[in-house]
Amino acid sequence: MKNLIAKIKEPLVPIDEISGFKVRPGFYLINGATAIQNGVNFTIHSYNATSCELVLFHRKKPEPFAVIKFPESYRIGNTFSMIVFDLDISDIEYAYRMDGPYDKKSGLIFNKDAYLLDPYARAVADQSKWGSKDVQKKNMYRARVVDDTFVWGKYQRNKVPFQDLIIYELHVRGFTKDESSMVKNKRKGTFAGVMDMIPYLKELGVNAVELMPIFEFDEMEDIRVVDGTTLYNYWGYNTVCFFAPNTSYSSIQEHNNEGNELKTLIKALNENGIEVILDVVFNHTAEGDEKGPFFSFKGIDNNIYYLLTPDGRYYNFSGCGNSLNCNHPIVHQFILDCLRHWVIDYRVGGFRFDLATIMGRNEDGSPMSNPPILESLAFDPILGKVKLIAEAWDAGGLYQVGSFPSWRRWAEWNGKYRDDLRCFLKGDGGMAQSAVNRITGSHDLYNPEKRGENASVNFINCHDGFTLYDLYAYNYKHNEKNGWNNTDGDNGNNSWNCGHEGETDDPEVLKLRNRLRKNAFAVLMCSRGAAMFPAGDEFCNTQFGNNNAYCQDNITSWLDWNRLKKYKEMFEFCKFMIAFRKKHDVIRRKTDICTCGFPDISIHNGTPWNTEFRYDTRLTGVMFAGRTADDKNDDIVFIAINTFWENQNMQLPELPHYLMWNVEMNTYESHSKGTDYNKSTERYGNTIVMKPRSVVVLSAVKSDTAGK
Repeated sequence: MKNLIAKIKEPLVPIDEISGFKVRPGFYLINGATAIQNGVNFTIHSYNATSCELVLFHRKKPEPFAVIKFPESYRIGNTFSMIVFDLDISDIEYAYRMDGPYDKKSGLIFNKDAYLLDPYARAVADQSKWGSKDVQKKNMYRARVVDDTFVWGKYQRNKVPFQDLIIYELHVRGFTKDESSMVKNKRKGTFAGVMDMIPYLKELGVNAVELMPIFEFDEMEDIRVVDGTTLYNYWGYNTVCFFAPNTSYSSIQEHNNEGNELKTLIKALNENGIEVILDVVFNHTAEGDEKGPFFSFKGIDNNIYYLLTPDGRYYNFSGCGNSLNCNHPIVHQFILDCLRHWVIDYRVGGFRFDLATIMGRNEDGSPMSNPPILESLAFDPILGKVKLIAEAWDAGGLYQVGSFPSWRRWAEWNGKYRDDLRCFLKGDGGMAQSAVNRITGSHDLYNPEKRGENASVNFINCHDGFTLYDLYAYNYKHNEKNGWNNTDGDNGNNSWNCGHEGETDDPEVLKLRNRLRKNAFAVLMCSRGAAMFPAGDEFCNTQFGNNNAYCQDNITSWLDWNRLKKYKEMFEFCKFMIAFRKKHDVIRRKTDICTCGFPDISIHNGTPWNTEFRYDTRLTGVMFAGRTADDKNDDIVFIAINTFWENQNMQLPELPHYLMWNVEMNTYESHSKGTDYNKSTERYGNTIVMKPRSVVVLSAVKSDTAGK
């Protein structure tokens, strides 16, 4: 539609004058505020409003310089649209005021004096400086008109096949904000800072980044001071505006060109083989519950945009005060418009949906079997090639891992992969079969005939919970600095401190922790399904035992890049395992059958082809077999896992006479370039000695190349 406006050769002319401004009816299908040849097109809709006013402000001025009421003739259906001529978009900010019925029990709470933020705004004013905003105190946000001048040229989005994904989850601010980061000061904690780290991301080998929320959000929500430290809503899971980027993440003031730095980042990442996935929050907004602020949806159509109880209060399946009414046709269309915007205007490659099961709830809060919004996103032509990844649970107790509505399009954060592997890898009994199911693609959860092979995003750690370092350093969460007396955060971490809570200088404990970290990462990289891990796990990032660092805008959540040097061995190990995963197609997908006749996936619990699982099974092997990408050679990979605290013998399957097993990696040994694991791993013919709590990765090589 914007392109259609651009093609209009003759200048549009006003037909009316209101409050001293020349105006005419606008383009009703173009939501938000759009700059045109000689004016600005303003469009907004409300089902229940009886009238609407456009309120104009000079930049940064507290009081409006104009209030323009939409004439009734400028309203078609429930949509108000007007072109206002001769506006200097560099000097204006805008909001709306709407009047309508007030019946709190019915959820109608119109306030004709309240300034309302345009839900379709492309930029929110006065948000560019982190932690110093005061608009919240006034319950007033104002929007800006964006002049979209970004040129994509012949840009083509990098499209990584789902099973090839190695996703690196990062927080834009925390990634480079610390003094130890390798970027210039003005670029620390910004989109530009992430762009400066592209060479590092390429060296590590990831091919996708998942950006934690980058929509404009309110970091000042629930701002507190605890023990002298200011706590913010740092993670950003409290959206203020769904169409606008967080301007505090830009390194420069993007006046009327908000979003250009983010677009530059997305373009640069894709040109370097790295796809961009956005973590999006359509389960609630920053308006909160009855006690929360009133600045947008509440004043436009409160009873439509939010799930309300029969007495007009807010259902809270998100744990954050309210829940969006995603399957109402109006909200449904809003979400669809939003995602199309980020795909068309920002060229993102996919979305991870926070607490996505809320999007499957009906207006009374009950789960739906075929939620209209989820089906629409699955089949939308604009979204047809992007990844759709659900966090398949919510704070209301609805858990849909393995059963999230999919239409063979939706993938899921596999929470059972995380839980089962954590338990198995720390030595819990009775977990071997579940762990093997997860490693081999979780077909017990995701039937390939119904879900295809692109349903599982495997992870052991993410932003929510312990880091990989903390997973093996703490038995208990340590969230005291959050100010809630350590009552927040999950108590079920399935972690193990290896005999000492927190930091220690005990060399045996440190060696064990290092081995367990490598075990977890090796297994993740040798599992079917997309792989994901949070930024910093590759160099032992710590949050000092905090498993809910949502409010910590400090070194607790910021990456300490000094640890990259301190834990260089872990970094090199992660690089190796990522490269190994990329090298072997058979780990990631089913290929043509290998010439020796081995099945695609097979289980070997201590001895070849042994598929018996007992409660005390702590030694298992998984073999992936097939053909290389050029279809000329057999590709056979074996991962052996011993979670027992003593040595165990693993007998490997017999290979054809021209092949032999080569040890590629043994987590019991230190990783360094040139290490010959084939010689350091104790073995007797086809039997290898699995050291306590260790993982060994092997591949079949021609006999004359073994160990080279």
